[in-house]
Amino acid sequence: MKLFKHAENSIQLIEEFLDLIDQGVIIFREGVKNYLYGDRDSFLRNLQTLSTLENDADIIKRKVESTMYTQSLLPQLRGDILNLLEALDNIIDLAKTNLYQFDVEIPFIPAELNQDFIKLTELSVASIESLIPAARAYFRDPGSVKEKLHRVYLYEKEADKVADATKRKVFHEMPNIKLSEKFHLRYFTLHIENLSDAAQKAADVLSIMAIKRTI
Repeated sequence: MKLFKHAENSIQLIEEFLDLIDQGVIIFREGVKNYLYGDRDSFLRNLQTLSTLENDADIIKRKVESTMYTQSLLPQLRGDILNLLEALDNIIDLAKTNLYQFDVEIPFIPAELNQDFIKLTELSVASIESLIPAARAYFRDPGSVKEKLHRVYLYEKEADKVADATKRKVFHEMPNIKLSEKFHLRYFTLHIENLSDAAQKAADVLSIMAIKRTI
């Protein structure tokens, strides 16, 4: 902990960075719901807000990187911390990119699939929301990181199951929609599922980091 006291300003910046990711995935969840229920005005506001959050997160990430190098902070941990920031930044980048795809491609999603997409979105977001407290714990209580991460893996597995069930439903139980529309639905199912996969990858990085700190 003495090591981290010398880097308190950087840790505070990382805390702000984590706040932005947390807010970003909440906005992503709301954006998907607003798209599904045809609330375009709210959806566009979600899109703008998420874009701003993603930009702010990039700015803070660069500040942390610059500070850690120019002030030679935590040299023995710097590489791991920067790898974690990159993995976390990828999450909010994906969230923004994927929500933009709804606006650009305007996928047709039948109303009977709304609950499937909402459930998938909630599980993917839950995996990320479970990751955030584990990342915070790394700097304050590394011994608790492992127990916090198990929810990330749980939600990621459940998201995979819902994604597979949704794709199976589209291709096996919906004969009245075009094949091109089925492919589009599969594509957007994958978009949302990818967020939980990104959370899992970040959790893997964090898990190894925590082990190193507790050895």
